[in-house]
Amino acid sequence: MLYETGTAVEVLGNGCISALIAQILKFLYFLIVHKKVNFKIFTTTGGMPSSHSAGVIALSMTVGYNEGLNSIIFAVALGYAFVVMYDAAGIRRSAGKIAATMNRVMEEFYAHRPSAAGEKLKELLGHTPFEVFMGAILGIVVSYIIHFYILQ
Repeated sequence: MLYETGTAVEVLGNGCISALIAQILKFLYFLIVHKKVNFKIFTTTGGMPSSHSAGVIALSMTVGYNEGLNSIIFAVALGYAFVVMYDAAGIRRSAGKIAATMNRVMEEFYAHRPSAAGEKLKELLGHTPFEVFMGAILGIVVSYIIHFYILQ
């Protein structure tokens, strides 16, 4: 069987499954809050929970389950996960705030002729620390369930 414990397919698969579940949860959350369907949620960044965090933590934890939580490769994977999560909550979130400010400036500057402002910048790029944390929890839970209950 290709998808079994201890394989690279399990490590990558658990990361991808966790990220996909996070995207589905974002879609459902948007549907409940806004009471409308938005399929673009599946291809956009930002929102609750962080699919980046879910994916990299699931990948890291699966490495830890297979190689040991005291292994060097687990430490490398977890370090990689922390960089991704820091980027999601820090740098990309700041870029989103800058985009929101630029959009407001352009609207005010071109108030007499809005079409001259051009296309709006994408504002939802990153995550709040809570969204990153919830994505990480999701990744831990999904990887644990798949590794210890589904594949055993």
